[in-house]
Amino acid sequence: MPFILRLILGFVLPPLGVFLTSGVGPTLLINILLTLLGWLPGSIHAVWVIAKQQERMNTVS
Repeated sequence: MPFILRLILGFVLPPLGVFLTSGVGPTLLINILLTLLGWLPGSIHAVWVIAKQQERMNTVS
């Protein structure tokens, strides 16, 4: 899935963006908990996770 689309989904629906980036795991659970606390913490975490994953992919390539 394109980076920009995951980034938009991570901003609008944080758990979905994290799920599409890292799958089911502790990162998704953390994001769901942060989103339950408020949309903004969940969105910030999702954008950070998506950006870090993209950074790792660019470093490896």
